[in-house]
Amino acid sequence: MSDAHAKPQHDYHIIDPSPWPFIGSIGALVMAFGGVCWMQYLKGNEFHILGMNVATPWIFFVGLLIVLYTMFSWWSDTIKEAHEGHHTRVVALHLRYGMIMFIASEVMFFVAWFWAFFDASLFPAESEQYARAAFTGGVWPPKGMEVLDPFHLPLYNTIILLLSGTTVTWAHHSLLTGDRKGLVNGLALTVGLGVLFTFVQAYEYMHAPFAFKDSIYGATFFMATGFHGFHVFIGTVFLIVCLIRAMKGDFTPKQHFGFEAAAWYWHFVDVVWLFLFASIYVWASSGAVIAH
Repeated sequence: MSDAHAKPQHDYHIIDPSPWPFIGSIGALVMAFGGVCWMQYLKGNEFHILGMNVATPWIFFVGLLIVLYTMFSWWSDTIKEAHEGHHTRVVALHLRYGMIMFIASEVMFFVAWFWAFFDASLFPAESEQYARAAFTGGVWPPKGMEVLDPFHLPLYNTIILLLSGTTVTWAHHSLLTGDRKGLVNGLALTVGLGVLFTFVQAYEYMHAPFAFKDSIYGATFFMATGFHGFHVFIGTVFLIVCLIRAMKGDFTPKQHFGFEAAAWYWHFVDVVWLFLFASIYVWASSGAVIAH
């Protein structure tokens, strides 16, 4: 009878009490408060709480460390649960539903930046709101602005991301067929391509002929492409973790949700870049002065 009570008779995993949601919330609160303190520090102001001047960037980094530690510990617990056999068919299905919902939320996040870009680019002559015509000269890109050559570094980065999509697919296929060497090699190549993309985009930003604060063009460009670059960085870290786990012998053809989630996320990043390249780089530069 005691054995029957100890072993669940269903496919649902009742999670043990965990401190990580509470600790993660504390970390996020400290990060938010630290962000305010950091901004006051950058403005040269003092920010007094209980008689202490807290205008410093260090509070933000304390919160960031708490959040990163929470992520590491929480996901380590999830991996441990998988090794213990708690990720049953039903649990694995719900994990996939959760990842799909997360990617859907990310899609809407980028929809906001595309919306801002197309609202400004398709109606540059409207002056009813924010005196837009005065800022753009009634044309797009704004009058007198030089833009990046879409068929130079942006095209190079497009090829890099498309190649990375093929290598992560190779790694996935190798995993499903039991080819451990192909899995590791495919992941290593994908990580390398992700790092290369980040370096190329950083170089592009350093040599861009316009700045964030110059115009609505610069603002929408850097917000959309910058957030995508941040997602590439996060996806690269995600894949590095999968690579380390693969080298340790984790993942089997039947149980590999961690890798599958990373692959889905990476393909999402690929698709978003194709839309960015086609609209913000190619379409928006049509007829504009190209900076060389």
